[in-house]
Amino acid sequence: MDVKNFKSLPLLGILRGIEFEHVAPLMEAVISSGLETIEITMNTKDAPLLIKEAVRAANGRLTIGAGTVLDTKTLNEAIEAGATFIVMPVLVSEVAKYCFKNKIPFFPGALTPQEIYSCWNAGASMVKVFPAGLFGAKYFKEVKAPFNDIELLACGGVTYENLRDYFANGASAASFGASVFKKEWLEKNDFGSIAESIKKFVLAAKGPLK
Repeated sequence: MDVKNFKSLPLLGILRGIEFEHVAPLMEAVISSGLETIEITMNTKDAPLLIKEAVRAANGRLTIGAGTVLDTKTLNEAIEAGATFIVMPVLVSEVAKYCFKNKIPFFPGALTPQEIYSCWNAGASMVKVFPAGLFGAKYFKEVKAPFNDIELLACGGVTYENLRDYFANGASAASFGASVFKKEWLEKNDFGSIAESIKKFVLAAKGPLK
């Protein structure tokens, strides 16, 4: 992952609980929507196999990472499968140290100011603030007041309607998952609806700040 490129379209799609047969058409739907970055969570069944298939299907057209990485065993599986960045729900020290040493972008999760500071101090590319929706966009403005140099990624409860509010209040990036990659759409192979839903996020991300 090139973090500088990610910042040009700072949106991250989260794939969790998907099936192997969904991967290739999902990659095409994501690419057609204009989204450039996705993660596949490692607590999804056969996640390394899914990441390999995603990398194959995307064929260089997407940046693909691994989420829910909680230990070095899972980290190694993700990297071997082709993940180019790592996302964690919390700060896992041994994972952070490995990523920092090997120049692998990583996004650890945090909520409180102390947790956010600890993640950034560990070398995070950005700190994933989760669950953002329970605190709202204005929480980011409060956190950024003392920590103006810390880059934050909003995760949980972000919609295309409120996306610009998060950016206006200091978020550097945002992510979305089940609200877009809906189980019922996947079961019906309705990849068109998924692509259209993603497009709304992409258009919102490119719009003017409020």
